Amino acid sequence: MNIGYARVSTQGQDLTQQRSALTEAACNRVFEEKVSGARKDRPELGRMLDHLRPGDVIVVTRLDRLARSTSDLLGITERIKDAGAGLRSLAEPWADTTSPAGKMILTVFAGIADFERSLILERTSSGRAAAKARGVRFGPPSSLTLEQIAHARELIEREGKPVAAIARLLGVHRATLYRALAA
Repeated sequence: MNIGYARVSTQGQDLTQQRSALTEAACNRVFEEKVSGARKDRPELGRMLDHLRPGDVIVVTRLDRLARSTSDLLGITERIKDAGAGLRSLAEPWADTTSPAGKMILTVFAGIADFERSLILERTSSGRAAAKARGVRFGPPSSLTLEQIAHARELIEREGKPVAAIARLLGVHRATLYRALAA
């Protein structure tokens, strides 16, 4: 069964052209919505994906009506594939997972997206390492100052005060004080 998906970004836009193109493409059912593609929550898209059965083919007039980015397209395509269904774009004939060539193109896209994710992770990791080398501290600021830690150490070692009492005095949890003393 061919299932159409039509989307426009604003309430003022019209779905008529998409609707007629999907009807000409022999879509038995068309899911329509007027919502920005940038929104993750697109109710009709979710309903359509939940409605899929093996052998169904999602038909869109253009891929930008279905997905907001390459990674979004690949995620949606994966859900379609997991349901045993296919995807076909009327404007982009190469985007047809019902054909071997279309499957290959989307596989290449998936590889490129994976490569891009790896590059981003690598750049992020090297950036963090460089920042750490410059002395940048990550995470929340320390709950205790160096003076408070020194004072706590003195109270424990010289006066024999219990860690729990000192932690209460400093307004921190015992574990926080233990970590600070160990550092």
